[in-house]
Amino acid sequence: MPDLSMKVEAASPVLYAAAPTIAFRLLIENDIPDQPIHTIVLRCQIQIDASRRRYAVEEQAKMIDLFGEPERWSQTLKSLLWTIVSVTVSGFKRSTTVELHVPCTFDFNVASTKYFAGLSGGEIPLRMMFSGTVFYADEEGSLQVAPISWEKETTYNLPQRVWRDMMDSYYPNTAWLTIRRDVFDRLNQFKMQHGMTSWDQALERVLSIEETVKS
Repeated sequence: MPDLSMKVEAASPVLYAAAPTIAFRLLIENDIPDQPIHTIVLRCQIQIDASRRRYAVEEQAKMIDLFGEPERWSQTLKSLLWTIVSVTVSGFKRSTTVELHVPCTFDFNVASTKYFAGLSGGEIPLRMMFSGTVFYADEEGSLQVAPISWEKETTYNLPQRVWRDMMDSYYPNTAWLTIRRDVFDRLNQFKMQHGMTSWDQALERVLSIEETVKS
């Protein structure tokens, strides 16, 4: 039975994809030499291991939605599920590399987006846990099938600039926000009543009214 190990060698944005995507170059090795691997159907759960890094004061302020006040982080700073992706790996002996494509949303209602955008730089600590099925040949050359245990995992520190550069290339100087339809209808009515041509103008007007009331 194969004894597989996985390691991320690098990560980079995928340009011109249908949606913002990061490609992780994954090295897969079989510790049993000369054993033919026919195919691997690989599944990867990616978690943000938030407790594995330090946070500047300005970063802490942007993480309150996720983890609460910093004074409580010893209890609330937990791992966040980013996503689950799959890839099919072609046959090899000993080792191979494959690109694991991870689509990224820019929806600020999603915890991972809040986390990535809240960082000023540095690295994003990731934990990648693997499962799936491996098809291989035994000593007699017969095709065999075996599961991949969730115990197979690796860690990787993704530079935050990779995520930032990717989002800037797809959505330059832009952020996406989803709101309830009734709130959208009210904002749209406000926009039309005041003869505004963009959503930026409508939101800026609403914010200026709020600031005037507070002052």
